Amino acid sequence: MLQPERDLGAIQDGLAAWLRTRMPETRDLTISELTRPKAGFSNDTLLFEVSCLAGGRRCVERLVARFAPAEFRVFPEYDLAAQAKVMQCLAPTGVPVPRVRWLEEDARVLGQAFYIMDAIAGELPSEVPPYHSTGFCFEATPARRARIWWSGLETLARIHKLDWRALGLELLGAPGPGTDPIDRQLAYWARYLEWTVRGRAPQPILAHALAWLREHRYAPRHVALCWGDARLPNLIYRNDEVVGVLDWEMAFLGDPEADLGWWLFMHWATGEGYGFPPLEGFPGREETIRRYEALTGRPVEHAFYNEVLAALRFGAIMARIAGRMADLGIPAPMPDFETNTQCHQRLAALLELPPPGRS
Repeated sequence: MLQPERDLGAIQDGLAAWLRTRMPETRDLTISELTRPKAGFSNDTLLFEVSCLAGGRRCVERLVARFAPAEFRVFPEYDLAAQAKVMQCLAPTGVPVPRVRWLEEDARVLGQAFYIMDAIAGELPSEVPPYHSTGFCFEATPARRARIWWSGLETLARIHKLDWRALGLELLGAPGPGTDPIDRQLAYWARYLEWTVRGRAPQPILAHALAWLREHRYAPRHVALCWGDARLPNLIYRNDEVVGVLDWEMAFLGDPEADLGWWLFMHWATGEGYGFPPLEGFPGREETIRRYEALTGRPVEHAFYNEVLAALRFGAIMARIAGRMADLGIPAPMPDFETNTQCHQRLAALLELPPPGRS
């Protein structure tokens, strides 16, 4: 747990009182004990049930409260309201996002801004430990793994085919023509890297990757809503079909190939990147790219570039998390973990750099 511990009993009492003001038509409202999901570093997410009398009947609903980070931030800025608004914009589309019920931006209410959304019943591929080693994906047959993968990819393509202007998603910052969609992303990750490195170990491999990305940037043919964190553990499944798309904190408007690159890289990074053998049934990189092209009707032209971009992005995030672990005295997999993650190793291989950990 990288966030400071909070008094869940006090939050439970405060949240129940707040919900009574939002649900004045109900009586005898109580909420269950708050629980946390196993994974998640950038915010505090709490799961609970609300029970109340409405129209003379007892009603029970499963809800989720998501709070802005209280102390440690994985990202330099954290716009909780934008996350909620993106999901609200997506509500009328075919993308299955949780219904956002309320947004509270006054941090004085419960210590941090938060929003409440409906819980979606289903199963999520395991994040910690990764689904390559445990959980329903690990236990599934190869045929079932393929269905899970393709349903996720079809959902990703559906996101990329949305008319983001018609949905009012300019709130994410509409990019200009030419290389501007790429330039915006590189500028953000340059700021992120500077913020992460400040006062800590230098990041020569990440810095080299950023310079390479700047040198080889391109003008995307298409700008779309990008989920930003496209990976299996952010999807809820029922009967091997996606019924929920979670975690929109990294959403942006840009080249949708960045999402595809992240989807592929994160599958590798949390599997083979951690030393787990590939699981039979999950389609490979080239097959996935071909299927994505068929789903979107557009060729994938910059797969290598977006693999490098994904490795840079996750490498910067991992460096930030590794630094926090070091500050808290949490044991790391290796002494130089801040500068020698699977992301650093992958970037060194892709860009023909000396491997991390060697002088």
